[in-house]
Amino acid sequence: MDDLSVKKCVSCYSNMQPMEDQTANELLKQVRDWKLLHEDGIMKLQRFWKVKSFTKGIELFQLVADIAEAEGHHPDLHLFGWNNVKIEIWTHTVGGLTENDFILAAKINSLKMDHLLKIKTAAGTV
Repeated sequence: MDDLSVKKCVSCYSNMQPMEDQTANELLKQVRDWKLLHEDGIMKLQRFWKVKSFTKGIELFQLVADIAEAEGHHPDLHLFGWNNVKIEIWTHTVGGLTENDFILAAKINSLKMDHLLKIKTAAGTV
């Protein structure tokens, strides 16, 4: 399997189709902690984080935004409940998932963000 985090997102073309569930499930194995979401007939990638504070959530968004801009592929970013982050990725122009979405998820996974996240301990979250 190719390392998705070193691949580059490609421009969408007019006849590009969303991938099938089987292909998505295979690629999902390469992006830990992401899950597949089927919403209104659209398959998406989704992941949650709990950050230390509202401003740490904004910092996380900036890290993701820098990657998204470099790749020309932009996720939906959600900050709710002051310290909960949700990111959803799908290729809007095709109405579903493409390899670009998994590439972006892998690049997000490679970010150094431990300093932004709540620390989990054996007793729970600090």
